[in-house]
Amino acid sequence: MPGPRRGTADGPCPIGRTADILGDRWALLIMRNATVGMTRFDEFKAELDIADNVLSGRLRQLVESGLLTRIPYRPEGGGRTRDEYRLTQAGEDLLPLLHAMMVWGNAHSESASPTRPMRLVHSTCGESFEPGRRCPRCRRRVPRSETAWIRPWRSDLAQVLGAAAAP
Repeated sequence: MPGPRRGTADGPCPIGRTADILGDRWALLIMRNATVGMTRFDEFKAELDIADNVLSGRLRQLVESGLLTRIPYRPEGGGRTRDEYRLTQAGEDLLPLLHAMMVWGNAHSESASPTRPMRLVHSTCGESFEPGRRCPRCRRRVPRSETAWIRPWRSDLAQVLGAAAAP
């Protein structure tokens, strides 16, 4: 019988350390949504249909891991101060991992309901491109600030990626 799982958060393997931080469905989906500019607790909750206590715990873990930062704000019309959760540079640096997961998921998994694959679009010219490749129309590398996602199960509109919070 195997013994208790040993944590890998400070182990020598970078894949193990990453899995300790992101090896949970909710953490990855929160980071996906933060990547397209979602920042508020209520937005994450509504989009993910996640319990408050689970969302609070995952947001806390992602802040402690340095992937998100908390920024206080006061809603219009008053009310108590709340927090926005914005990407840090480390959170932005997850983009290639999310793109790799998109490519793998498009190729090796199927949706329960028919849908077109998720794709990347160069927001400047509107052309689809593959992660890490040049835009086929412009023939130049596409920076994050000009990268958009089309998630056809949500909308056919391209959604430009959010930026990290200012340091």
